[in-house]
Amino acid sequence: MDTIVIAQLLEPFIQLDEMRLCAISKYIDLLMKWNARVNLTAVRKPEEIVPRHFGESFFAAQYALSKRPANNVIDVGSGAGFPGVPFAMLAPDIFVTLIESNQKKATFLKELIFSLELKNVKVFSDRAENYASSADLVTMRAVEKFDESLPLALNLVKPTGRALLMIGANQVGRAKSVGADVEWGVPITVPGGDVRVLLVGTKVSIVE
Repeated sequence: MDTIVIAQLLEPFIQLDEMRLCAISKYIDLLMKWNARVNLTAVRKPEEIVPRHFGESFFAAQYALSKRPANNVIDVGSGAGFPGVPFAMLAPDIFVTLIESNQKKATFLKELIFSLELKNVKVFSDRAENYASSADLVTMRAVEKFDESLPLALNLVKPTGRALLMIGANQVGRAKSVGADVEWGVPITVPGGDVRVLLVGTKVSIVE
């Protein structure tokens, strides 16, 4: 996909340099190739993939990291790599772990990391509850079994660390009802409509 077109589609979300735009073009090519045999994304057209996946993910990364830096990020249920890979592309000094238990999707992610020469990303191809470490920032987007996955994601957040959810506006209430040790902020509307929001929460210590 032409980088000029990619830049135009990303305009409401973020402005990126030519190097990152070229990486996105390569990412799209690989995603389209794999999507023919592995269901990585229901969005099939490149002109829809750019704003829906890349735009929203880069917007989330820019927002989260501008508020507070992070040394490491865990992306739970990474699927086709969103938002974890855009986080890694935007901030090469941050180490990103992509948790994806589906082996075919995990294989795609490993090929993607190799293709884009991303040195600050690794794939954990198992379930989130089996991951032994934690992170400053844990992200989750459009996962299946939301109510089951959210507590697992919150368990991976370091004390005083943050969780960033990319969810539907109708899921905010459910998210806020989970995790007594998380202080949730005000939902941030994602450009392009009011259906999807960013919800960021900070893990706090509970006094017994």
